[in-house]
Amino acid sequence: MKKEQVVNCQFSVWYPIFKKHTIKSLILPLPQNVIEYLLDDGTLVVSGSDHNTQQTHTNNSDSDAEEDIQWSDDETTTTVTAPEFPEFTSKVLEAINALGGRVFPKLNWSAPRDANWIALNSSLQCCSLSEIFLLFKSSDFITHDLTQPFLQCSDEDSPDPVINYELVLRKWSELIPGGEFRCFVKENKLIAISQRDYTQYYQHILKQEEQICHAVQEFFNQHIQFNFLDEDFVFDVYRDSQGKVWLIDLNPFGEVTNSLLFSWEELTSGGEIAQQQEGPAFRYTNSEVTVQPSPCLSYRIPRDFVDLSTGEDAYKLIDFLKLTKSQQDESEDEEVVEEEENAPQ
Repeated sequence: MKKEQVVNCQFSVWYPIFKKHTIKSLILPLPQNVIEYLLDDGTLVVSGSDHNTQQTHTNNSDSDAEEDIQWSDDETTTTVTAPEFPEFTSKVLEAINALGGRVFPKLNWSAPRDANWIALNSSLQCCSLSEIFLLFKSSDFITHDLTQPFLQCSDEDSPDPVINYELVLRKWSELIPGGEFRCFVKENKLIAISQRDYTQYYQHILKQEEQICHAVQEFFNQHIQFNFLDEDFVFDVYRDSQGKVWLIDLNPFGEVTNSLLFSWEELTSGGEIAQQQEGPAFRYTNSEVTVQPSPCLSYRIPRDFVDLSTGEDAYKLIDFLKLTKSQQDESEDEEVVEEEENAPQ
């Protein structure tokens, strides 16, 4: 995988070529101050809403009452104000409205699929810039785009191409995960197809294996083959309920891209998969026994943490504060006992 191949898989490079065969999208240049905000490791303060967003951190005062919690309003109260990007916010809101009010956001290459756990609706559907920022600032995939886009390239010693970062907004579409497939192309030949959501078993894939494989191969032959800038690449498609195939994304042909139910050794070795003549190898989860946990689960934090951070469950917050106070009291009691035991007789 060369750096040039990574550059060619940017959304703004392939979208104009295959615009007729994919979901309607708009592309906005990402200002440098927004990039810096997304990479800021400080406290997560989400900006981009129509009104000023503020988070107030308060020091709680001690109280003699065992169950009462009081918040101080003295001078130690600190306020963190979210940075504002009025011009960029206006452009984003205009684009969101032009796409029907709901969008799927991504950068040049990646979408924040590893961060949907932090959204209140556990979805990547966004209606405002603040929702986009929340997903982006919580995503390792987005950080990879911004900091290490050429990781694992074979020509690592060559200068990195200049990247103009962009916010991609795609019109929101309800895609059934069982209709998504990843396709691997080597030397302009479709050599392999994998179920995209390989952690789940979809009965219709088993029943329609032949039709799915034929539809994807036909779509590739008519619209993709020889039209992309590289001869080795990976593309994702969606087959809808009517059997029509849509292009969803393009990715570099290399280990930076998830090979799903194949291994990269199989795909690059020139062995059985690359040499078969009858058509691409098609792999899918063929029984409930082989269902696996989602790889994105490793990016999540416990649900209780999310509830505490968002205030979604007030009772959990109260229980947490009571537990903290109880632990403090126990610690103080232990210190008193130690002092009494160590006191001179």
